[in-house]
Amino acid sequence: MSTATYKSDVEAVDDLSSSYRILKQEIGKVIVGQEEVVKAVIISLFSNGHSLLVGVPGLAKTLLVSTIAEVLDLEFKRIQFTPDLMPTDITGSEVLGENRQFRFNRGPLFSNIVLADEINRTPPKTQSALLEAMQERSVTVSGERHLLPSPFFVLATQNPIEQEGTYPLPEAQLDRFMFNIPLDYPSYAEEINVVKNTTKIVEYTLTNVLTASEILGFQQLVRKIPIADNVLEYAVSLASKTRPNTERATPSVNNYISWGAGPRASQYLVLGAKCHAAINGKYSPDREDVQAVAKYVLRHRIVKNYKAEAEGMTEDAIIAGLF
Repeated sequence: MSTATYKSDVEAVDDLSSSYRILKQEIGKVIVGQEEVVKAVIISLFSNGHSLLVGVPGLAKTLLVSTIAEVLDLEFKRIQFTPDLMPTDITGSEVLGENRQFRFNRGPLFSNIVLADEINRTPPKTQSALLEAMQERSVTVSGERHLLPSPFFVLATQNPIEQEGTYPLPEAQLDRFMFNIPLDYPSYAEEINVVKNTTKIVEYTLTNVLTASEILGFQQLVRKIPIADNVLEYAVSLASKTRPNTERATPSVNNYISWGAGPRASQYLVLGAKCHAAINGKYSPDREDVQAVAKYVLRHRIVKNYKAEAEGMTEDAIIAGLF
């Protein structure tokens, strides 16, 4: 059902909440555990944001993304980032046709969901091409701008332990990601289920839950959800507390942070809180909704100093001290 047929925004929020529950159920047919990861990815999708998945190999990152694309009836492309990957390999290039006229041959970025696998393995030149696509929803080739399909959603993966031969993402590109989502090892019981399901022949029948137009409708709905001034001010205050040597900075931030989150963090805290409230059947977010998405929004936007590294302070521990 399209959001255009709703009698009210309240009815639309109810449908978003029920659609989220069905989405989780369908994804759960293939993905064992990782409920918080699935929840965070769906929130960022409904908020029209991109996500960075950080985890060691073998945690089903690719399977998760392809499964989400299938249940959402969206086109999915996977790009394996390597040191020799050039910008035109992902954006596309102009080729000379049979009629001696140049035509644009679209690259894998022209898809609804793009999995940028091991994004930190490609040089800055190629990373910057992806940055334009993420921010502008378009690519520029030979001076001509080409619009990407809508919705457009980048899920990038990064291995946190193997850093040799990599090109760390600059802060400007990290800031384009709405969420930084860590993937942890499955529990013992979950791993047993994973091994059972993957060492025998199992056929999954996934149902398409939402279409592209319905997702676009939900993205618009999330922005329309009202938020109280005190909750919005709380979100902005949370982001401003991460900036060292400012009036709102906490002692922990002044001790351990060399650079804090910018205004885009405040925007994503509000959008994420709105969507988190909606999927839980609430018609307006409160402080708890802001706190629920805060770690995903802030952990890749704060830069720890040497003292934090020496004392083993994590980003999550510093963020928890802001509440």
